[in-house]
Amino acid sequence: MHNTLMKKTLEIRNYRLYPNKRDKFHRLVTEQSYPLMKKWKVDVVAFGPSAHDEDSYCLIRAYESEEHRETSQDAFYSSSDWREGPRESILPLLEKGVAITMQMDDEAIDALRDVL
Repeated sequence: MHNTLMKKTLEIRNYRLYPNKRDKFHRLVTEQSYPLMKKWKVDVVAFGPSAHDEDSYCLIRAYESEEHRETSQDAFYSSSDWREGPRESILPLLEKGVAITMQMDDEAIDALRDVL
């Protein structure tokens, strides 16, 4: 049976952090970056330390479409809120980041909420 529910774009980001920086990174995300994303109405599905090693971190966000993801991130990351806010503290902790996107319906996305 074909699923006719509206699909959204789900983005899963895995950040490779420099050694021993994950606790600081998590604190910055929890106290600064996540509240800022909420202010900007970014749908953060889940975030937190990755289970596969001690220097990785995961962020999952949902968007209405791929175009919405691009415009939302362009606006957020170019904003003075981000650039004059947590950016300077967060970026030096990141070694690299990888993002993947996929299409999912709301029910599947809701099942991922708060999994981390």
